Amino acid sequence: MRVRIEDPADPRLDDVRDLNHSDNRPDLPGGKGLIVAEGPLVVSRLLASRFPVRTLVGFPSKLDAYLAEHEVPDDVDVYEVSREVLADAAGFDLHRGLLATAVRAPEPTVDDVLAKARTVVVLEGVGDHENIGALFRNAAGMGVDAVLFGNGCADPLYRRSVRVSMGHVLRTPFAHLEGTHTTWQRSLAQLRDAGYRLVSMTPAGEVTLAEALVDEAGAPWGKLALLVGGEGPGLTEHAMRATDARAMIPMAPGTDSLNVATSAAVAFYERDRSLRHRSV
Repeated sequence: MRVRIEDPADPRLDDVRDLNHSDNRPDLPGGKGLIVAEGPLVVSRLLASRFPVRTLVGFPSKLDAYLAEHEVPDDVDVYEVSREVLADAAGFDLHRGLLATAVRAPEPTVDDVLAKARTVVVLEGVGDHENIGALFRNAAGMGVDAVLFGNGCADPLYRRSVRVSMGHVLRTPFAHLEGTHTTWQRSLAQLRDAGYRLVSMTPAGEVTLAEALVDEAGAPWGKLALLVGGEGPGLTEHAMRATDARAMIPMAPGTDSLNVATSAAVAFYERDRSLRHRSV
């Protein structure tokens, strides 16, 4: 049932209220703990995900176009608003004109994620939401099966991460490894016990990325975990010490590193390329 809302203070808009408020945003686990999806593509991926959708909010023309082509479950509240009403409620202009919110579902366990994965990426200290989103988008595009979070990473379900990932964070399995800044690396034993080759990405690598991704016979490893670190410091020595190899991307003279999402994309491509080449 589609309902028109004229008052930005209407409590039915609380799911999208104060999206730019640093302390009480609805998409913070300490707020309402909601997921906020923006735009038709990401909204559709939210509706198709494991996360229970609560509301769909949009400008009249945006709702007309979306509802003409997509089915929305009967238990989802659909609210029509003007651009001005939505901007007042959210705290800024949401020009895409279509939002959906959902409840955070329980996260799968690390073992559950690994049971269905061949290639995974492990993040440590990646604190930028846009880099998290870009990593998920790159992973989905290049055959990475899952994302595992070590210590010190940003929330993957924050609105900006969801938007930059193009909704792939809602589709790609992820889980958090246990432990603190100096102890989470012990959880990497779960991956090794599951048969994964662990490769650290670092400008000070001992071998090239291409060399690290294949065995002595030149065959790609059956199961592979790529570790990437935070913006600036990269992986800690504790993390790299727990891996089987330290790999670098050969760089042009005068450069030393790439953005974390970019370097991960290079590694994902090289891994995918090696698997495709082997299967030909």
